[in-house]
Amino acid sequence: MKIKQIHHVAYRCKDAKETVEFYKKVLKMDFLVAIAEDKVPSTKEPDPYMHVFMDAGQGNILAFFEIPNSPEMGKDPNTPAWVQHIAFELETMEELMTAKEELESHGLDVIGPTNHGIIKSIYFFDPNGHRLELTVRTGTADQLKQLNGVAQEMLDEWAVTKKAPKHAAWMHEEEFSNS
Repeated sequence: MKIKQIHHVAYRCKDAKETVEFYKKVLKMDFLVAIAEDKVPSTKEPDPYMHVFMDAGQGNILAFFEIPNSPEMGKDPNTPAWVQHIAFELETMEELMTAKEELESHGLDVIGPTNHGIIKSIYFFDPNGHRLELTVRTGTADQLKQLNGVAQEMLDEWAVTKKAPKHAAWMHEEEFSNS
């Protein structure tokens, strides 16, 4: 089997209409499709839902389910808020900084830009509490090659020690962080 690409990633939302309007207005995504059923197609359970699909660019689709008959959506209390997120890529730092200003003009709290060595990112939350990231690639081809070259070794070390391996510590060194 060879995966062609991700077709869509689906998350739960509190209100499908509010979610669509947020992604259209704030992130300029096109609203593609709405599907509503009274029964879950795969399980045949009676559970009405609204399933909406947003165009996240280049064939990537972000989808949401509003399921009103289920308990109110929550978060995993054992997972920090910064872990689960959706990251969208922009082309330039100028676009990233403009996006930050636009997001703040919508009343959103925005963190960043944060320098991750090979990308710079800003972070904010959608109306459902999903953390979103806008990012720009800043790493060079050589840096990415270097990271790829140590990826398996880092993973193997992590699996044994559960401590951050130092193979890519250069990404967080002071002189690199300021570039």
